[in-house]
Amino acid sequence: MSLLLPGQPIVIPKGPTPHLGPGTYVRDGQLRASLIGVPKFDGGTLSLARTRPHAPSQDSVVIGTVVRLSPVQAVLSITVVDGVPLPLGEDFQGVIRVQDVRATEKDKIKIAECFRGGDVVRGVVISLGDAKNYFLSTAKNELGVIFATSEAGAPLEPISWQEMRCPKTGRVEKRKCAKPDGI
Repeated sequence: MSLLLPGQPIVIPKGPTPHLGPGTYVRDGQLRASLIGVPKFDGGTLSLARTRPHAPSQDSVVIGTVVRLSPVQAVLSITVVDGVPLPLGEDFQGVIRVQDVRATEKDKIKIAECFRGGDVVRGVVISLGDAKNYFLSTAKNELGVIFATSEAGAPLEPISWQEMRCPKTGRVEKRKCAKPDGI
């Protein structure tokens, strides 16, 4: 079973309707989660085991928003660690250095062609870095930009590992795209 956020519906397997335990409620006839957690069936009772947010550690998969760019790095505000959203105001800062963007052709990488301000990026923590920043990598296929907005204000659609297209204008923009889930 996957992590649920408060208000998300809980899918019940076929069989008798379970008794409601902690972390669950019913609204409009739909069983829902009341906290961040993973559904757990214990006998005939359904409950949600609370999942607590934690600081990133080495090999943690994180999601963050690009807040600053320089020719040698992109700075992210990390808001999700290992699939668990952090409480509001408790974000961490991560840095993707030019040498950590891709596994190959590292000398040809230009940060401005891989990321833009406001892009949402999935990365992995490769080092705890210095006192302020976690060092991140997007060198695997499933890592990189997962959401970006075009200059026209429309959500971009990935068309290759290094390009996204605006559905409104048809214009192509360069990004280091994450391979979409399920492909």
